[in-house]
Order: sequence, then C-alpha cells, then structure tokens
Amino acid sequence: MPKPAEVTLPGDREVRVTRTFNAPRTLVWDAHTRPELVRKWQGYDGWDMPVCDMDVRVGGNYKWQWRNREDGNQFGFLGTFTQVDEPSKLVHEQYFDPGDMDFAMPAGDPCIVSLELSEQNGVTTLVCNLTFASKQAREEALSTGMTDGMEHSYTRLDDLFKAAA
Repeated sequence: MPKPAEVTLPGDREVRVTRTFNAPRTLVWDAHTRPELVRKWQGYDGWDMPVCDMDVRVGGNYKWQWRNREDGNQFGFLGTFTQVDEPSKLVHEQYFDPGDMDFAMPAGDPCIVSLELSEQNGVTTLVCNLTFASKQAREEALSTGMTDGMEHSYTRLDDLFKAAA
C-alpha cells in the first residue's frame, strides 16, 4: 500500500498534497477526469455523488455535489478547467458550494487547483497544489479536515486500482 498523503504548506496561501499510487499514470488520470470513475472514489462512506458533471477541456466546466445518505445534507464544488495536458497536468478553478452544510468557508475568489502526475516503474506520483485567495481562506479550508478527506478518497482510489488489477 502507498503511504498516506504528505501535506505541506509551501506558502501563506498554498497547500501541497503529494501521494503515490501503484497504478500507471493513465489510470490515475482517468480516475480524475472520467465522471463514472470519479463517483467511485471521491468522498466519504455514507455519501453519494449525485452530480458529477465534467467537460474536461480548457474552458470546460465541472460541477460535483455530494449528498449524505442519512440526513440528505449536500455540498459541492464547481469551476472551470484552465489547463488540460493529458495525462500529466490538470488545472482548474474551484468554487466551494456549502449547500446545506455549516462550513465557514468564504465565498468569492476561487481556489486554483493544479494536479500533476508523473510515473516511474508503474508507480504514479500525484502532486496537488491548491492556491487560495488568501491565507485566511487556506486556514478555513484546512480547518474543515480537507486533507483528511483527500487521503480518505485516495485510499478508496487505491482500492479501485486493486480491484481492477
């Protein structure tokens, strides 16, 4: 099993998450760009992803929405892809939609998410850089448990790769 994601804070407004997967880069790329795969691994147990719309091209939009199966609460993200270099780099703006959830996240300026994938000997390294509009926005995002949620989803992605092998 790959080790858990490494989280660093390279600047006042940034979060960097680095994670490896025992899978070829093309499979990791597909898992991040094909809605039918995204639905299988992103999120928490007990949640569904009823909305996973993705037009993966420069200028294309996406919208993700999760729903808690127990209480029906929802939240999501939406934005526009600004760089698509298959299978190595994906950049998009990310706006948070708190839906029914009680998150203290500021509205307004997007977070810029840059996903870079490299492969060596069948192992893919993912580096996800999130650049927030301000240090406060970054701190508020981190306070939600965002990086724990990312690792939970990445563990589910590991399971998806194992099942496909």
